[in-house]
Amino acid sequence: MSEYVLELDHISKSFPGVKALDDVHFELEKGQIHALMGENGAGKSTFIKIITGVYQPDSGEIRVDGKPVVIRSPLDSQKLGIAAIYQHVTCFPDLSVTENIFIGHENVSKFTRKIDWKTLHNKASELLEKLDADFSPQTVMGSLSVAQQQIVEIAKALSTNARILIMDEPTAPLSKRETEDLYRTVETLQKHGVSVIFISHRLEDMYRLASSVTVLRDGRYIGTWGLNEVSQDDIVKAMVGREITQFFPPRHAKIDGEVLRVEKLSRTGYFKDVSFTVNKGEIVGLTGLIGAGRTEVCEAIYGVNPPDSGTIYVEGKKVWNRHASHGIKEGIGYLPEDRLKQGLVLDWQIYRNVSLASLEQFGKRGFMDEKQERQVAKNLGEKLEIKATSVHDKVSTLSGGNQQKVIVAKLLTRDMKVIILDEPTKGVDVGAKTAIYEIMNHLAEEGYGILMVSSEMPEVLGMCDRVVVMREGRVSAILDAKNTTQEEILQASMVLYQGKPETTDKQEKKNEQKVKEPQS
Repeated sequence: MSEYVLELDHISKSFPGVKALDDVHFELEKGQIHALMGENGAGKSTFIKIITGVYQPDSGEIRVDGKPVVIRSPLDSQKLGIAAIYQHVTCFPDLSVTENIFIGHENVSKFTRKIDWKTLHNKASELLEKLDADFSPQTVMGSLSVAQQQIVEIAKALSTNARILIMDEPTAPLSKRETEDLYRTVETLQKHGVSVIFISHRLEDMYRLASSVTVLRDGRYIGTWGLNEVSQDDIVKAMVGREITQFFPPRHAKIDGEVLRVEKLSRTGYFKDVSFTVNKGEIVGLTGLIGAGRTEVCEAIYGVNPPDSGTIYVEGKKVWNRHASHGIKEGIGYLPEDRLKQGLVLDWQIYRNVSLASLEQFGKRGFMDEKQERQVAKNLGEKLEIKATSVHDKVSTLSGGNQQKVIVAKLLTRDMKVIILDEPTKGVDVGAKTAIYEIMNHLAEEGYGILMVSSEMPEVLGMCDRVVVMREGRVSAILDAKNTTQEEILQASMVLYQGKPETTDKQEKKNEQKVKEPQS
């Protein structure tokens, strides 16, 4: 009996003009959590599809429990005990949890030829209990959070007796608390003998769960290491093919006069009395725990969901944005957290997405000047180093990092003064993160004021000049990023500041305040 439950040996796969996988090796032990890492375009998706039977390799051998197998279809993969869970959960939102778990392999009574719902509900309850789920199997799927829907997907995999579980970027859409819950679920699976291939861009996922890591780059196998024998810098170098000596690039922007000021901004049920400023050339971080109201404040400034009260000033001019189009006209650009649903039209070409925020600039006598659209998109694509064969490529074919760059290019087609970036590096690989940071620095050097929402403390401290911390819809502190710590930011996120937070005025020295202890 082989010590490996799954082995891939010399696997290669080509598509017209592209070698997606080139002589790839992989070994997974029983009950092991094995991380698979690589930049977007490294071949991870093709790797998954070969194991799950969507694609067949051009060459190489796959072995399960030491025996060679041919996986011609997803059904073959399922029979071998292999299942995959993806970042974006695919489900039937109007059906119950039980129906989603057992769809396609329901228990049917031999006598009545009807589905035995009592038995299915009981089986679903057992699976959910094993995963420490806190919801009923009869709950409607669409009412669950993303994290809960992932648990249902795991239960679905276990219902088919899956022994090998592939998890593709499962933490990308989750909050920090939900991510910790998922970690515990994966560890529970491991205790029950399930082997897990955990694919993630986040190094913290790998260190928290895995015992080994395999790195792919440009479709090629780079190496496999035990996590106790390789450093984080070595893994990053293996992924991107170079050392990232300065993960957060140095700042050279000159911070000038005020470009954005919000005073006592409030929206019932979401945030109250929010006040802060952003200067030209400055990057201000807006952080806090999930649900603190960060995104809602940004949407109010931009005009997606206007505030009930308060005042917004752009370059000293009072503005009242009742719609996103108003925000754009006032010089405010917004990169939303969910780029796929809110930032892009995935089936459109790059150039059409780039021109979306400024269609009137490309219109002539009721017709679009497509030549100008393409030229502007080409120029901005070169400036932002968007990796694509041409501006005619559909945005859906781009990596996450390049999709983010397309949204930034869209913002730059207008005369923007303030750019709001909501989780700009969420779901992108380490190389793309560095590229986005460099773009932010260049924009700051050109005089834009940048407001960045981020849940990652190292990112906030590494990229920002000042940090606005929110808790329960209020500003709890405004801190100088160079003179604060992750612990102080976390404390401000969890303990509401008693009284009015001190702000940093451009005539005053940088604020070094600490959050006051709660009054007894």
